[in-house]
Amino acid sequence: MATPAARNADLDKWIAALHACEYLPEASVRSLCHMARDILAEEANVQPVSGSVTIAGDIHGQFYDLLELLRVGGPAPETQYLFMGDFVDRGFYSVETFLLLLCMKVRWPERVTLIRGNHESRQITQVYGFYDECVRKYGSANVWRYCTEVFDYLSLAAVVNGRVFCVHGGLSPSITSIDQIKVIDRKQEVPHDGAMCDLMWSDPEDVQGWSLSPRGAGYLFGGDIAEQFNHVNNLELIARAHQLVMEGYRTMFNNSLVTVWSAPNYCYRCGNVAAILELNGDTMERHYKVFQAAQNSGGAAPAKLPAPEYFL
Repeated sequence: MATPAARNADLDKWIAALHACEYLPEASVRSLCHMARDILAEEANVQPVSGSVTIAGDIHGQFYDLLELLRVGGPAPETQYLFMGDFVDRGFYSVETFLLLLCMKVRWPERVTLIRGNHESRQITQVYGFYDECVRKYGSANVWRYCTEVFDYLSLAAVVNGRVFCVHGGLSPSITSIDQIKVIDRKQEVPHDGAMCDLMWSDPEDVQGWSLSPRGAGYLFGGDIAEQFNHVNNLELIARAHQLVMEGYRTMFNNSLVTVWSAPNYCYRCGNVAAILELNGDTMERHYKVFQAAQNSGGAAPAKLPAPEYFL
């Protein structure tokens, strides 16, 4: 078994390679995913986070925009980060994006928190690009399999300093207390319905109570539901992602909920800006940083790897 120093040296080497948008060898991906699983397995369904933290929303495989986010927010581990899911799909660099975030998590486990989004799913990634990207870049589905096994270990939510509830999608009619999330068996593929599904799929809306979601999964929930959830759980804010916001972030329900979106010029064509939310650990003051797409945002599909010689 590698010593901590040797392991950190490997991680630093992988982080440097990924920053240059280079592929990691398949054996390295396998090792990384095993290390990540061991760390994530020890974390709670609702992971507590303390101190000042920078919260990010959807990334969706826009790797160069993730590098821009880290430039704007500051490098880890100096900056503590919480990423609210949807690391993969749609963008052209889901492999590099997810592996860089995993490397950061394993290298600085106390400074990086990753929670699961609705796209961290075997079924969804086979439709929206991550599966195809893994096969195109590595010649088999092995890397996709290693990564999707890690998905099952990601936390479902986080609570910052006991006051801010962070989740990918939203609330669930099955859940009134955070304690109910803590007893969910999360180590599974995202179900089609139920509490775990709702946390990743629901959206806030100007409705009273609960309403059916046009997404076909999760629910729409109104300000009264958000207010009740915050009151019962002694919270001051629900931070979530999941919905494209043209201005990067949007507050609702008298500032008791915010949507943070961190993929600028989404799908390389939407023209939106992106944002991150900086929370001060002492005062809980909120500061939003808005940023544009990276100059080299990788909007052209990466070239396909040359065919192995034995096919020529």
